[in-house]
Amino acid sequence: MITLILGHKGSGKTKKLMALCNAAVERSKGNVVFIEKDNTLTYDISHKARLVAAEDYAIKGFDALYGYIAGMCAGNYDITDIFVDSVLKIGGTDMAALDCFVEKLSRLEANIVMSVSADKSEIPAHIAELAEEI
Repeated sequence: MITLILGHKGSGKTKKLMALCNAAVERSKGNVVFIEKDNTLTYDISHKARLVAAEDYAIKGFDALYGYIAGMCAGNYDITDIFVDSVLKIGGTDMAALDCFVEKLSRLEANIVMSVSADKSEIPAHIAELAEEI
């Protein structure tokens, strides 16, 4: 299942994503992964979650991000939840590419939640049904 958390900068998307991640750690019988652009949330995410800084692995663009996520899932079948903060900063601002990225992610079995700095009207209608606005 994929969920997009929408809102503009400063609306509380990251705070909500962190709360969801920390709650997932408590209920999950597998592994939880949190992907962020850089290392700013080191002390905010539970130590039980795998925190990944995209910059540390030179992940840029939706194809690279998908490859990284799919590779993690292929290498560790116990991943139950994946959280991605600021997906447009990592993948880029092309909304058609975001749509394609979400379509590819839908084939994975993990629960995936991503924060997107946009309004519902700015994203493709195809993926707008997956969105929650803050």
